[in-house]
Amino acid sequence: MKTVQSGSFLTLHYRLAGPDGADVVSTYGGQPATLSVGAGQLAPAIEQKLMGLEEGTEATFVLAPGEAFGPRNAEMLQRVKRSLLAQHGDPEAEYHVGDVVEFPTPDGQGKFAGVVRECGDDWLLFDFNHPLAGQAVTFQVRLIGVL
Repeated sequence: MKTVQSGSFLTLHYRLAGPDGADVVSTYGGQPATLSVGAGQLAPAIEQKLMGLEEGTEATFVLAPGEAFGPRNAEMLQRVKRSLLAQHGDPEAEYHVGDVVEFPTPDGQGKFAGVVRECGDDWLLFDFNHPLAGQAVTFQVRLIGVL
């Protein structure tokens, strides 16, 4: 029987749930996912839980707070002036607490997102932590194929 190793290609169904048990992502009920172990498609701690599992395995893992997506980092909370947002985005945009806003990476090749946590007269406070940073998560998996 084939087992998961670094570099394995997997076909699997998986479910990731937050501390409240609500699905963050789930492939159950749809098409299974196909991914390569070690390619950064899953958090390293989640990939570690897959290592050594045999094809056909069904398992559920609970990862401790911060284990899957790291601890919350206060330095990832940043105030951004509204004038800067207008200069680099839509000057007419309105922002509200809870909005997710995408920003270009410094090299312009990718994007990252921040969540609006507070709104001031001339600034917004963004949280750039992963939404599940510092939280326990449940990872459920059914390994369909291992190559």
